[in-house]
Amino acid sequence: MWWSLGIGLILIASGAATVWYTSTTASDKSNYLTHNVARGRLVVTVTEQGTLESSSNTEIKCNIRGFSTVTWVIPTGTIVEEDEELVRLDTKVVEEQYSLTKTNTFIAEATLAESQASVDKANIAIEAYEKGRYRSQLQELEKDLETHKRNLRNARGMMARSETLFRQGFATALEVEANGYTLKQAELELQVKETEIHVLQNFTREMQLETLKGNLIASESKLAADKAGLAMEIKRRDRAKQELADCVIRAPRSGLVIYPSAASWKSTPDITEGATVRKDQVLLLIPDLRRMQVRLGVHESVVDQVRPGLEAIVTLPDRTLRATVSEVASVTRPAGWWTGNVVKYDTVIELPEDEGLKPGMSAEVEIVLSEQDDVLLIPVAAVVESEQGSFCWVETQQGAERRPLRLGKSNDVFIEVLSGLTAGDPVLLNPAAMLEDAETEMRTTVRPSTAQHNASDAAQQTTGEEQ
Repeated sequence: MWWSLGIGLILIASGAATVWYTSTTASDKSNYLTHNVARGRLVVTVTEQGTLESSSNTEIKCNIRGFSTVTWVIPTGTIVEEDEELVRLDTKVVEEQYSLTKTNTFIAEATLAESQASVDKANIAIEAYEKGRYRSQLQELEKDLETHKRNLRNARGMMARSETLFRQGFATALEVEANGYTLKQAELELQVKETEIHVLQNFTREMQLETLKGNLIASESKLAADKAGLAMEIKRRDRAKQELADCVIRAPRSGLVIYPSAASWKSTPDITEGATVRKDQVLLLIPDLRRMQVRLGVHESVVDQVRPGLEAIVTLPDRTLRATVSEVASVTRPAGWWTGNVVKYDTVIELPEDEGLKPGMSAEVEIVLSEQDDVLLIPVAAVVESEQGSFCWVETQQGAERRPLRLGKSNDVFIEVLSGLTAGDPVLLNPAAMLEDAETEMRTTVRPSTAQHNASDAAQQTTGEEQ
């Protein structure tokens, strides 16, 4: 492949050298076509095709969760005003979701009202017990306690009188014993009532208060949960309402509207009527036409020579601009059948501000890799590459003489000669087609040297673009 590519490149360069240099002459002694080696200016460039785009774009995204269907979209290239409709999305699913969230919000509000009523009821129950039922029970027991104290006093008085009458002989022992039982019963009843009051004050009251406070805490916890649930339902309702409004996407500012670039392997744009889009997908772009750039791919064989700051000549359909390389990717784009399996690196050319530049315009970019003045130049067509090195043939009085060369940089037409020739040497153009030994050298070529490799880079790139 390298051999055939070198032959083709030599044939192309032969014709170019003939046109560019009028010093090309034919020898009087032979029919060899020659060129006198001379010093001159060597400009090494790489040319690629690219497309204009803006470095600052306002992105129009889909703000609806999940997937949505596009029902209408504004044509690309339309000039719009702020708040003008750009895209309409299907609203059926969003409307159903909005209706459901409204219903859930009403249910959550009713549940919250019930929980609030339970909290209020629990607070009232505590106050009602402490100031009502507890006091009533305590007062009833204290009333009974006073009655039992009075009964005890009466029983003791009767017991004392009966004992006095018994000693005087006016009462029997049976009466004294009966009054003793009455006294004992009054004492027990008083103790029981005192115990009831003690239990009420120290145990029953505490148990009731703890129960009522527990009910209050439970009601308050449910109230907090219902408040959070209502807030969530309101958020869902408001989000569904906003998404329903977002089904009609409007321009945030005036400007030119374009479609985003689709993937290379796609035959249709991502945004079109009937297309399915997802949340946060970029649907449209409103580019800033004052900040334009060209994005192109540089072939892997020369990308190491391209760096930010290099001069670039951008040829557009209606003008030519001088620009600058602003960015070179460090990682290549994925190669596939849609790129012809050609490996290229994204490179950005920053353009000066100019009227009439629009995204999508095709551009031919010539990046100046190096410029050298006053270097010795030989036509590409005069050089033969072989496994032994680089050679040319110089016309002498004795005939064509082979000269080994040490070569430097090159472009499509000329190669820098570092050693092996001097200015004015007449070199044979296309020696492989004229000399038997040169043809033999070409047939034994197994690999190209650095100079021939540099000379073939441009041809490789051109081939990649045609693929």
